[in-house]
Amino acid sequence: MRTLNQWGHQFSGSVFPGIGTALKRRRTLNDQYVDSRYPLSELTAKALAAAHEVHRVLGPGFEEIIYQRALAKEFPAHGVECAREVWIDVMYKGEKVGRKRVDFVVGDDSGDVMIEIKAKAALEAVDFVQALSYLRASGYKVGLLINFGGKRLEVRRLVN
Repeated sequence: MRTLNQWGHQFSGSVFPGIGTALKRRRTLNDQYVDSRYPLSELTAKALAAAHEVHRVLGPGFEEIIYQRALAKEFPAHGVECAREVWIDVMYKGEKVGRKRVDFVVGDDSGDVMIEIKAKAALEAVDFVQALSYLRASGYKVGLLINFGGKRLEVRRLVN
């Protein structure tokens, strides 16, 4: 049903035309982050939908471990298999020189994605460099750096 607002413009049920439908669609579709330009886009879309749900429910202000535990519970609800705190070997000229632990490796039939979690006011350059180094050391092609500490979820997609 179309009605007129105070300026005589038609709209359909929302004060801002189109917004109500867009918000409903955004809440119901897991594939809002699917972008065929990016590798493993469908898998990262599911992982990001899970992360957004965790941030929506918990909000900012908790330690990383709280978000990790919540994500471990949310990933399966979005059809994402996950392994938490996965060790990766750091190699130097073909020899192992150390080990590091990444927060998550999620996967499906299309491949695996490394996920590094932060819980700080804003991501810094050092966080990006660390996540990229972990991605290169791990051998995975795609990674996500996700920060739960801000008012809005902050995400960086990494490609190796």
